[in-house]
Amino acid sequence: MTDLLAPQTVVTQRQARIRHFLMCRPDHFDVTYSINPWMEPEKPTSNELAIAQWEQLHTLLVSLGHHVQTIDPAPGLPDMVFAANGATVVDDKALVARFRHPERDGESQHYVDWFRAQGFTEVRQAEWDNEGEGDYLTTRQGILAGNGFRSDPRSQAEAEALFGRPVIGLSLVDPRFYHLDTALAVLDEDEVMYYPEAFTPESRRLLRTLFPDAVIADEADAVVFGLNAVSDGYNVILPEAATGLAAKLRARGFRTHGVDLSELLKAGGSAKCCTLELRH
Repeated sequence: MTDLLAPQTVVTQRQARIRHFLMCRPDHFDVTYSINPWMEPEKPTSNELAIAQWEQLHTLLVSLGHHVQTIDPAPGLPDMVFAANGATVVDDKALVARFRHPERDGESQHYVDWFRAQGFTEVRQAEWDNEGEGDYLTTRQGILAGNGFRSDPRSQAEAEALFGRPVIGLSLVDPRFYHLDTALAVLDEDEVMYYPEAFTPESRRLLRTLFPDAVIADEADAVVFGLNAVSDGYNVILPEAATGLAAKLRARGFRTHGVDLSELLKAGGSAKCCTLELRH
């Protein structure tokens, strides 16, 4: 599951920072509809295998010292396992998702209720289509906001007003990478990795300006969802099939942990999709 013993090619002073995550156990996981190119309802799925793979990810996060809370899964909402899509959370403020597809509409109220029960200072459901950390990723420079397939560009002003941080729009063009977190991952506050071909030329130029030293993924690692990764600034959890990307990360001084979430990939999600960061 993890390559803790893999040799590091560069010695750095990277430091892991304890994070808080929200996850949702895939008790009702299935692929019964298709709202992205990865979903093929005619292919069989295994709920038992999805749960086992999710539990490995949960166990790994806890073993690395992170705090993990869970939200109860709801029958009839098989994609609720992808908790990252449920909201964006910054400074104890939660902007809860408004999903583009009606198949996921029912998830939003569960997240609103959960955040309110947990005592978050402000909980608001987005006015415009906004799929949470699927499309909104926080860096030191600002919040990177993906659009083109799911989140409405008008949701960016709403997020900027709520969080009081600049929101930087990035346009996606490849339907395989329909959320920002499938094409880009935040490694540390000022470091990212991404797949350039998932973005418009204008967004590529912007990314090169903002992150000139970014880790660049190739197509082979991108299509196994290698960029749908979770990082604490030192440990990076990503699909075990993304071997080339893992090698690049180790060369930068990160410690990589490969996980098998192949069953969840049938619904178009991997490690990051399963983890919503709660930024207190």
